[in-house]
Amino acid sequence: MLASMAVVTVIGAGMMGTALCTPLVDAGHEVRLCGTHLDREIVASLEQRGHHPKLSLDMPSEIQPYFIEDLAEAMRGVEIIGIGVSSGGVHWAADVLRPFLRPELPVVMITKGLEWSGTSLVALPDVLERRMGHEWVGKICPAAVAGPCIAGELARRVETCVVLTGRDEAKLDRLRAALTTAHYHPVTSNDVLGVEVCAALKNAFAMGIAFAQGLHEKSGGVPGSIAQHNYEAAVFAESVREMRAIVRAVGGDPESASGLPGVGDLDVTTNGGRTGRFGKLLGLGLSVPEAIERMQGATLECLDILRVMRMALPTLKARGDLGEGSVPLLEHMAEVALDGRPVAMPFARFFR
Repeated sequence: MLASMAVVTVIGAGMMGTALCTPLVDAGHEVRLCGTHLDREIVASLEQRGHHPKLSLDMPSEIQPYFIEDLAEAMRGVEIIGIGVSSGGVHWAADVLRPFLRPELPVVMITKGLEWSGTSLVALPDVLERRMGHEWVGKICPAAVAGPCIAGELARRVETCVVLTGRDEAKLDRLRAALTTAHYHPVTSNDVLGVEVCAALKNAFAMGIAFAQGLHEKSGGVPGSIAQHNYEAAVFAESVREMRAIVRAVGGDPESASGLPGVGDLDVTTNGGRTGRFGKLLGLGLSVPEAIERMQGATLECLDILRVMRMALPTLKARGDLGEGSVPLLEHMAEVALDGRPVAMPFARFFR
């Protein structure tokens, strides 16, 4: 078992990677935050002023910031590794961490996304492990965090429940004990694929639910009890149905879609996440490039997951894992976000 205090190094000083340091500090660990080559300004700000410019917060003084050139020093004596890079940075993270890994070392990822192998959807913990090399497969067993957890709220210690998923039960228990605080409440699950599919898909579906906010504003409406909440609720329910269908199709537990990784994360991402803001802009009638520009460089994982699912759907349908017409919402969102089609929600095809 890990001692009550552990040396923890988090790779990636973006909003979520940095926010994860808050419960780690509160749990009494020695916390080191190593930025990527893209995080230089953030690390400099943390080093000089203890301030995170993207979170607009002063962070706990116990967090020790490191530049990527100092990774070896940041990894000295490490007992837990956290990975907070974007989905596009997972291969990079595997490459830079390979010299420092040991089979007994717990690794926890907060990165959301999926990859398509040509025959199957691959969860990012498995992508990371496979990238390490064949000799590591089945030995590292990275865990992942999913569930309702906006970075700005986590950093401010707003209470939440999350899911830790992985294939090594002993490591999951150690990570749960290491991460649990008065405001951060992790539970464990071994449904890696189901949890991770939901964690990725919720970004796309939140975009579709948020179309309604933009459509309402475009028609001259203002936020209130009478808006387009009927629209939002119907799309929300269809999102959960389609998530369950996709999780079942790839061999995960559909119940994950009805819990924290699905419904819980979908709600918070729609109402408080950057994907929801992006969907609102598309509902307002902005083109995809215009909406991306308005987001001022925010990472939009919804576009990545829609591209992955567009590649996966023909094979899943051809094998009979998904029926024709079973995911009309997902397909329409891909048309809007990837092809520039106008929003025209296919309600008549829902729940069939």
